[in-house]
Amino acid sequence: MLAVVAAIVFGIAFLLDLLKAGIGIGTTALIALGLCLLALHQAGVGTVSAWRGSWRSRARR
Repeated sequence: MLAVVAAIVFGIAFLLDLLKAGIGIGTTALIALGLCLLALHQAGVGTVSAWRGSWRSRARR
């Protein structure tokens, strides 16, 4: 889920850069936000499979 949000943020940053538009936040900040979201995704934050794994371990007890 976080990877999808990161892709949307990168897309918005790319379009703003192409159109030379501004929304009050720079494209560099949007790219940094996208990279943070990708890092969280790679760390397993917000994934459904991590939640399911913890549920299965609780059910076995």
